[in-house]
Amino acid sequence: MIVDEHVSGGLLAGRTALVTGASSGIGAAAARLFAAEGAAVVVMARRERRLKELVEEIEAAGGKAIYQVGDVTLVEDVKRAVAAAVDRFGALDAAFNNAGFAGSEIRPLHELAEEDYDQVMNTNVRGTWNCLRHEIPVMLAGGGGAIVNTASSAGVIATGAPAPYVAAKHAVIGLTKAAAAEYGAHGIRVNALVVGTTRTEMISGAIEAVPELEEAFVARQVQKRMAEPDEIAQAALWLLSNRASFATGSFVAVDGGILAT
Repeated sequence: MIVDEHVSGGLLAGRTALVTGASSGIGAAAARLFAAEGAAVVVMARRERRLKELVEEIEAAGGKAIYQVGDVTLVEDVKRAVAAAVDRFGALDAAFNNAGFAGSEIRPLHELAEEDYDQVMNTNVRGTWNCLRHEIPVMLAGGGGAIVNTASSAGVIATGAPAPYVAAKHAVIGLTKAAAAEYGAHGIRVNALVVGTTRTEMISGAIEAVPELEEAFVARQVQKRMAEPDEIAQAALWLLSNRASFATGSFVAVDGGILAT
């Protein structure tokens, strides 16, 4: 039976959720939202000061949260974050594998260096792989769970983003489908968010440096605006909740209509 979570205090009431890439932007917005919806939250990223401030903010609002400093490309860091969820809160029921990296160079494919490719692939693909490998066993032991991976419209079409990022986000969607197919019978749902341009710290910094980028970012979106981080977080919340109980192996577009055009 699917319970109406609002009756018991929120869409994630009584659950423990891990959020990676949580020091700013979509990840930080998701951590706040999940905590407000009743989850005990473990936040992970590389910037300790930001994580500490986020946990203090969540606790001041009456929520439960802890942080783990770590890099998703490092297996031991991911293992520590998953273990922290179990040690502190007794379980891991939900995970938002959100950490990503678009690359520091916008150049044609043939001009990109190997290190550009490696950094983008390691963060987006190996990082997601590391998270899945260590989240899934805990969820299997607990009888199930839900996972959301952050992909991009660049994971479905070539958006003009650098080629390694396009390849990496296609791979994230592939990992999502494979994991959903393999573990669906064990009560674990795995979905991906196809995210459009969102007004994160990284995007705002790019626009500050090159103001004409804002017009270019907005032009492809049929709503003619960028998303706010909380709008993406709301979609992740739905996919992790029982409201999305029959959704798995899907990639859900929250992209301002890029894929529609």
